[in-house]
Amino acid sequence: MTAPARTETGWQRLDPRMLLVYPVTEIMKYIPVVLGSIIVGTTSGNPLWSLIPVTLVAAFGVARWFTTSYRIDADHVQLRSGIVQRRTLSVPRPRIRSVDVEADLLHRMLGLAVLAIGTGKQTGKGEEFKLDALDTSQIPALRTELLAHTGQPAPAHLDSAGAPHVSQPDAHADSGVEIGHWQAAWVRYAPLSLTGLAVVAPIAGLGAQYGLIDVVSKSAVVQHLDDDTAMIVVIVITGLTVLSLVLVSLAACAQYLATWFGLRVHDNGATLHLRHGLFTTRQITLDLARFRGATLNEPLLLRAAKAAQLEMIMTGENPRQKILPQAPRIAVERTLGELLRTRRRPHADASTAPAPNSTWAQHDKSTVPTPNSTWPRHDESTVAVPNSTWARRDESSSASAFTETDDTERPVATSLTKGEPTPVLANSTAPQPITGTALGTVELHRHGPAARRRRYTRAASPVGAVVVAMLAIVLTGGHLPPWTWTFPVVLALVMAVLAEDRYRGLGHRVLPGTTGPTWLITRRGSLDRNRDCLEAPGIIGWTVRQTFWQRRAGLATVVAATAAGKKAYLVVDIPIDQAAALIEAVTPGRLGER
Repeated sequence: MTAPARTETGWQRLDPRMLLVYPVTEIMKYIPVVLGSIIVGTTSGNPLWSLIPVTLVAAFGVARWFTTSYRIDADHVQLRSGIVQRRTLSVPRPRIRSVDVEADLLHRMLGLAVLAIGTGKQTGKGEEFKLDALDTSQIPALRTELLAHTGQPAPAHLDSAGAPHVSQPDAHADSGVEIGHWQAAWVRYAPLSLTGLAVVAPIAGLGAQYGLIDVVSKSAVVQHLDDDTAMIVVIVITGLTVLSLVLVSLAACAQYLATWFGLRVHDNGATLHLRHGLFTTRQITLDLARFRGATLNEPLLLRAAKAAQLEMIMTGENPRQKILPQAPRIAVERTLGELLRTRRRPHADASTAPAPNSTWAQHDKSTVPTPNSTWPRHDESTVAVPNSTWARRDESSSASAFTETDDTERPVATSLTKGEPTPVLANSTAPQPITGTALGTVELHRHGPAARRRRYTRAASPVGAVVVAMLAIVLTGGHLPPWTWTFPVVLALVMAVLAEDRYRGLGHRVLPGTTGPTWLITRRGSLDRNRDCLEAPGIIGWTVRQTFWQRRAGLATVVAATAAGKKAYLVVDIPIDQAAALIEAVTPGRLGER
C-alpha cells in the first residue's frame, strides 16, 4: 500500500510556535551586533539605545514567519520565502531522494522539528529546501508522503481522508528490520579518530590569535628558566602533552556522544531510516533504490583497535553518508551484511511474490533472480524461484540484527581468481549471495613489486629533502649539533614502515555474483584507509590513466566512474596488463578501444 496521492492544496504557514524560535535564533546569529549595542548604550549613559538593535533583530525574525509558506501538490513541493526579495523554491516530487528531520534543544522543548528535503543536487547556503519548523506530529505522515514514489508502504493507520497533516505516531519510520544500533561501549573508539583534534584545534588557535602564547612566553616563570631547570621544562612539556591528549580524547568522546547517541538503523526494504543525537536529534530517511555500495573507513588507530566506520555509496546523496560511526569491525560487517540481505526491490508488487508454499523464507514481496539469470536493476523485479537457495530471514525471527542467534558468517572460500568457480560459503553446495563479511574480509589481490617500489620511492622523498637541507646548512658554514643527524635516520625508519603499510593496504578484488551483482572491491591508504565496495551495475564508465612515472614502472590507475558517492573509485597502481581484464571482469562487454 502506498501513500495516498495529495490533492492540490493552498499555501500553508509554518507552525506558529516558530514566532518564539525565530527571534532567539536571529539574536544569536547577530550576537556581535547585540553586544556592541549594549556596550555603546552603557558607555553613552543611555541603556535604551542598546534595545534598538535587539528589537530590530527580533522583529526581523518574526517577519520571517509571516513571509514563509509552503505548498505540496501532486507534482511539486514549493517553498516561498524572503522579506525584501521574494523567492520560490520548487522541487519535483520524483526528484526527492532523502528526507532529513532535525531538532535542537529549543525545537524539542516546543515540540517542533526541521524537515529538509534532499534532491542530490549540491546547493549553496540559503538554497536548501527546509521547512523550519513543523509540529513533530506532522512529520511521519509528511515524510511518508514525500517518499511515496520510492515504493515505501504507507502505515495502515494513515487516514487518507484526513487532513493534509494529521498527528500520527512515528512508528512507521522504525518499521522493518533493525540492522544496526549504537552501544555505549563504542565510545572508547572515539579518541582513535581526529574528531577531538578538530574540536580542540580551533579553540587553541583562537587563544594563540589573542596573544595566549605571548602571555606564556613573557611570564615570570618562563623568563627565569636556565640550564638548571631543564628537567622542570621537560616535565612541564610532558605534562602539557598528556593534558592535551586528555582534552582531545574528552572532546572526541563528547562529540561522539552528542552526535551518535541512541543511533538506530532500520531497513524496511524501500528506505533506510537513521535516528541519532543526544541534544540535537536527527532522523534521515534514504531511498534504497539509489544504493550502489558501501565504504569501510579504517584510519590507522581504528584499524589497530579492530574497528571501522561504515559509509553508504548512494546516488544523489552525501559522498560520505555515514551509517555507523566508530564501531567494532564485526558490528560494521554485520550491519553491511544485513543491509545486503534485507534490501528489497522498492517497486515489487504482489504479482512478483513467491507461491504460498515456497520454502523461500522472506518478509516482504521482493524478488531474487535465479542463479543463472541477470541481476535486475534497483527499479526492476523478477519472479522468485520457489526453491531458491537464497533464503532470507523471516522478520518474525528477530526484530534486530544484533539479537540473531544465527548471525555468524561461515568462512568464505578464497578461490576467486579468474577462471575459477565463484566463491560460496564453506561446506555449502549451493550458490550463496555475497555477504557483508565477504566484502569486508576477503583477501585482496596485491599489485606486485613495481607498486611496492613506488610506495618506497615516495616515502624516501621527504627523507632526501631533509638530508639535502641539512647538508646545505653545513656547506654554507652553518653549525648543526651532532644529535640532529639522528632525525633523518628516525624519519627514514618511520617512512619505511609507512611505505610498507601503504603497500599492504593497496589491493583490489572482483567478486562475481551468482545470486546478486558483481562487486568491485578496492582499497588504498595507510593513515586513512578506505575499503570501497561498489556494485557493478552502478558503474557507468571506466578510465585508465598513467602518469610519466607509472608508464616507466608499467603501472596504471583504473578509475570506475559512477553517479554515486565520490563519483570516481580508483584502483591505484595496478599492472597495466591487468587493467583490461579487471574492466572485463566487472562489466563484461564494456571494454572500449583506444
